[in-house]
Amino acid sequence: MKRTRPAGSGSASTPVRTPGAAWVQLALATLFFFIGFWAWSLIGPLGPSYATDLGLSPGALSLLVAVPVLVGSLGRIPVGALTDKLGGRLVFAIVLFATIAPVLFVGAVSSYPLLLIGGLFLGIGGTVFATGVPFVNGWFPPESRGTAVGIFGAGMAGTAFSAFFTPRIVNEFGRFQTHLIVAIALAACGVLALLFARNAASWKPATEPAMPRIKSALKLKVTWQMMVLYAVTFGGFVAFSTYLPTLLKSEYGFSITDAGARTAGFALAAVIGRPVGGWLSDKFHPRTVLMTSLAITGVLAIAAAFSPKPDIGTALVYIPLAFGLGLGTGAVFAFITKLVEPARVGTVTGLVGAAGGLGGYFPPLVMGLIYGLTGSYDIGLMLLSDVAFAALVFTWLAFRNPKDAPLPRSLPANP
Repeated sequence: MKRTRPAGSGSASTPVRTPGAAWVQLALATLFFFIGFWAWSLIGPLGPSYATDLGLSPGALSLLVAVPVLVGSLGRIPVGALTDKLGGRLVFAIVLFATIAPVLFVGAVSSYPLLLIGGLFLGIGGTVFATGVPFVNGWFPPESRGTAVGIFGAGMAGTAFSAFFTPRIVNEFGRFQTHLIVAIALAACGVLALLFARNAASWKPATEPAMPRIKSALKLKVTWQMMVLYAVTFGGFVAFSTYLPTLLKSEYGFSITDAGARTAGFALAAVIGRPVGGWLSDKFHPRTVLMTSLAITGVLAIAAAFSPKPDIGTALVYIPLAFGLGLGTGAVFAFITKLVEPARVGTVTGLVGAAGGLGGYFPPLVMGLIYGLTGSYDIGLMLLSDVAFAALVFTWLAFRNPKDAPLPRSLPANP
């Protein structure tokens, strides 16, 4: 990938090729993200079996599924700030190694209170995202950061992998053995991070303490704007990825493996949409991609509320819905890499990532409550539509001024 110096820089336009090392580091970061999200998503695909084995109510099951999302969300704030200070290489290793113990614990216990405790710490795996964005951002020039971060975001395929394979591996080998396999994968990736991951040459450790940096990031208007939009786009993806197995089993009577396979298809569509959203944001404008994403989400959430028939009907609704959410997640971080100076990207990413995760924490609880009261998910899906359309209007109003949303080509090569 090439870039040229901007006009007026005092030198002739000279193509600069992104080094091959950047793509190697992007591949490593995406792998770490994938494994971290597989670990983070271990409970959701097994939710129906937990409900049967432990006799859980819809509300209790929703809480169990949502608990890892809570820690994986809030934990992104300190992890993002820590990445600015220690660098992605070391923080990747810390997060991956720290996720091993809760993975094994959740695989070994069989009581609801202990599963809730283990689920809290399982959320550590979800914080890996806050390390990857600033790590990747430092390796690429401004005009290709949306694409690079979008490719990294495809690591959320770990949720699709978990949805499809975790129930099957459990059926074949047992629950603890499955968690042991994930723990081994985490350990291997932690070693890879220490041996082969490298911070970008331009990276410099933040010298300011974490709290002032977090407070400073919270003073940026763009931080709050992206927090709102990521809470809708990524929050919607997380909510569906964790709760869809339960919804499909309750609504359509699918088995745990069949529900997991369909959830994997949903997650895979979102994974494909994310790098596409980043790439389109580099080519056109993140605002346009975001508005398209939210329009797709709003319309298809209404369609989902009418309980489309399996499998053609559900595929025609849920797969494009997932792709639309993926487009939006890619566009949000394309916006961040274009509007936030590199030294602050880690801290801002942590805050925005936390908001996105929290956006995925509450919907399963709401859906479980609504289903328990009405025996249907229709009201919850209509609420998602309302939120998506509200976010669409917000995006249109917030970024009408070009100064608030500069086109990619207007950015300097060295912000």
